[in-house]
Amino acid sequence: MTRTGPVGREAELRLLDEVLAGRGTDGPRVVDLTGAAGIGKSRLLTELCLRARSRGMGVLRGRATEYERHTPYGLFTDAFADLDPDLLRPGTGPASTLATAASPVLRGIGEGALGGGAAGDGDTGHGSGHGSGHGQGQGGRRDGSGGGGAGPREGGAGRAGGEAAAPYTDRFAVHRATARLLAALSRTGSGLLIALDDLHWADPASLELLDHLVRHPPHAPVLIAVARRDRQTSASLAAALTRGVDTGAVLRLGLGPLPERDCVERLAPGLRPARAARLYAASGGNPLYFLTLLQQDGTGARSPLGGLGSLLLDELTPLTPAQRRTVEAVAVLGDHATPELLAELAPGPAGELDATLRALALRDLTRPGPAGSWTLRHPVLRTVVHENADHRSRIRMHRTAAEALARSGAPAPVRAHHVEQALTGWDPAGAAVLLEAAALASATAPASSAHWLAAVLRVLPEGPRYAGQRLALMLDRARALSVCGELQAGRDLLAEVIDTVPPHDDSGLRPAAVTLCASLERHLGRYARAEALLRRELSRSPAPPPSDLLALGIELGSSAPHSTPYPTVRADVLRTRELARRLGDGAAEADALALMALGEAYEGGLDAAARYADRADALLETLSDRDLALRGESRARLSAASFYLERYGEAERHADRGLALARRVGPPHILSHLLQCKANVLMSTCRLHPALELVEEAETIARGIGSPDLLALALANKAQVLLASLPPGNPESLAVAEEAAAVAGPRTSWWASLAWCVLGFAALFAGKPERARTAMLRAARPDLSGLQPSMRPLFLEALVTATVAGGDLGSADGWAALATADAQRLGLPTQLASALRSTAQLLAARGRTAEAAEAYARAAGEAARSGATLWEAQSLLLGASLAADGPAEAMWHRGRGLAEAGGARLLTGLADLIRPATPSPPPPAPPPPLPGLTPREREIAALVAEGLTTAAIAARLHLSPRTVDTHLSHIYRKTGVTTRSALAALTARATPAP
Repeated sequence: MTRTGPVGREAELRLLDEVLAGRGTDGPRVVDLTGAAGIGKSRLLTELCLRARSRGMGVLRGRATEYERHTPYGLFTDAFADLDPDLLRPGTGPASTLATAASPVLRGIGEGALGGGAAGDGDTGHGSGHGSGHGQGQGGRRDGSGGGGAGPREGGAGRAGGEAAAPYTDRFAVHRATARLLAALSRTGSGLLIALDDLHWADPASLELLDHLVRHPPHAPVLIAVARRDRQTSASLAAALTRGVDTGAVLRLGLGPLPERDCVERLAPGLRPARAARLYAASGGNPLYFLTLLQQDGTGARSPLGGLGSLLLDELTPLTPAQRRTVEAVAVLGDHATPELLAELAPGPAGELDATLRALALRDLTRPGPAGSWTLRHPVLRTVVHENADHRSRIRMHRTAAEALARSGAPAPVRAHHVEQALTGWDPAGAAVLLEAAALASATAPASSAHWLAAVLRVLPEGPRYAGQRLALMLDRARALSVCGELQAGRDLLAEVIDTVPPHDDSGLRPAAVTLCASLERHLGRYARAEALLRRELSRSPAPPPSDLLALGIELGSSAPHSTPYPTVRADVLRTRELARRLGDGAAEADALALMALGEAYEGGLDAAARYADRADALLETLSDRDLALRGESRARLSAASFYLERYGEAERHADRGLALARRVGPPHILSHLLQCKANVLMSTCRLHPALELVEEAETIARGIGSPDLLALALANKAQVLLASLPPGNPESLAVAEEAAAVAGPRTSWWASLAWCVLGFAALFAGKPERARTAMLRAARPDLSGLQPSMRPLFLEALVTATVAGGDLGSADGWAALATADAQRLGLPTQLASALRSTAQLLAARGRTAEAAEAYARAAGEAARSGATLWEAQSLLLGASLAADGPAEAMWHRGRGLAEAGGARLLTGLADLIRPATPSPPPPAPPPPLPGLTPREREIAALVAEGLTTAAIAARLHLSPRTVDTHLSHIYRKTGVTTRSALAALTARATPAP
């Protein structure tokens, strides 16, 4: 018997078959099914899973649930419950690879979602919380029990965040490990489909993980399919998926109403035409509404769009009291609705439950689930039943569920949902569960941690007895909010703490709140507010204790050189260092010295910067592991200072040591800094492939944190690496640089200025000199104060290049002279090389090519002296285009060799354009036009190369966006590329130059 697909979705099924044929590598990697409740998304997703299995693909399917939206990684925990445990056992070959890939995923998700066993023990599956629901035996049942959950915390409602043990894995490590696991799983068969249903209800940790997988898909035949209600999807997730649609990585299928013929003839054959018409009109073509109206045997007078809840509740009217209690218990328990738990929530005589469940199944109210569990037939029905249950009865059921799960050994995050739903007032035992859940989730799921802390704060009694506890919890919640990207919310909460704590308080809460609040203001780009807050606290009477003065002083120094010039805080940082020395606090002194090294290196005080960096490094070497774990930011500052000093080996060493700690204990914004520090070193020394991996990871973290300045910096660094690593004409680096400048906006901070400078470089290589000049002048400001003094020759080089291209040699002379003076004052080889290139451009523009070639050769020598291989190769190739035949060939061969070894495709492309005219084999024939494409497909490919979005192409060609997406999927399959940027590059190469 031939299986048929979902009613009325033949066009969508054809597109899904095309995607399956590509298996997530040839064409879109993500399928995004959107539409209203009941429109058929889940049915279409089920059909996709069936067709994937028929092709030999592995399938993992997870579903988010409405009332468990704060159980971390619940969506992926449900999907990974389908894993075959035999694949994850240590062994040889594929099994060993999978066990290695799976261990950090299951451990990380177990810590965040289920409170699994001891972290860092390396044993596959410990505490994963997956298990008997699908026969896994991974150390825990599907409800999370038996997974080695953490024991109860002592002290009742104590601190949840700051006092917790340092996490062994953060959420970004879980993201990377999950991508590796999916890639490994895909290679055990003919690819992998991971299908995620009801995405609009997913917990924040799952959404972050999905966002990472959309933007950084596994390099393997992995296809992700999601189903969601568009109007209930968070703005951040919708934006991530839309970005994927624009790049061709995501195929979006918006499901609309079914045609009347399909709805009536295939869902209700034999229905009288008049009644069918009324029911169809009332349902609006929504299959769920149509069937609900049909089951009610009504006339369709009521619109289900406004009265679906009433229609569904009508189905409960004939139920006996026992049946009604059981339906409500299933709604309360969700995925945990096992017969054992149902018997506790809806007790009755022996044998009654089985009979009740059979009766409910006959009415199609409940349906059997995995491992003997039960579920209501549709999430909408669960919502209606749960919300309309008697209030007191619902609270009692949630309390009973929490107690039963506790007896079975379920960890705190699994119980927390029921505890929260049962809270009607202050309950120390319930609060302890929520705080334990918050502590377990603090590293891997900070949004859930913040939610549970808020739940405790809502019921914590007012009054002096609980005042200290309330303020401590507010501080913990602000920490969690800051980590999950809610910077403004965290700042507002801290402001309330600061206003509440009296100046004479000796608990340490006030200085801690002020320090963190100033840090958040800094990350929000409000440097003046941060400095004012810190100076007010430092000048209060009585003065804060010395240890707090150190923390406040370090944070004050951190405002430079972002917006505050370092000389204005130099004296404050010096005082902080002296205080640390008097107190014998080597760790705080190392922090202060690292600040001083970075500040002086930024300003061009290179001798002082080198002394401070050496002293800070020596102090760090004497610290204990515990103190070193808190010095990630100092390592980042020392790495940056060493980079500006052009001590690239030291810069990389500091970054590596900092990364080793930050990957274990965080915090994430420090990890992002360190990743970018190392990426800058790798880029300058022409190791571009690993540099790109680092900046992409740093971008992921910056997006998760929600700091505009940090994201602008990460995007700027990514644009730099892309510019060097992509071939000439590729538009991706310019697009990323434009986004960096847009994120930076009107701010005038150090990192915002860098973003605009990088936009200038990207615009130059995109052939837009006027755009480049505008961006550089925007970064510099009229007095050039926006340009970093120790790197100003490099930035001025872009301004000289853009001005020469515009024909204004007089202005270019002025910029080049300033660059030369700065470079000679600094004495840094890379900056001297940059000034020499500026001079060479002017010489070439005036026809003095031999002198220009000599200047480029000297620039290459200076760059080589510092180890800046990328700049050496660029200088050589620019000189080769002007030098005499013999020297030109030598410069060309060395420059191209350095560029090719480092993955600098921009420079290898340039080299191929300027190859010296020496006897050599004939050049290869130009690439043929794009093969196999129809005229319409070639037309669309050309518009993609121009940078047009799907919507813009549709408007230009008078087509629907869906038609354009269909053409694009055909183009990807025929050309073998998988992204818009790759298609644009391929089109540019295949199009003859004018």
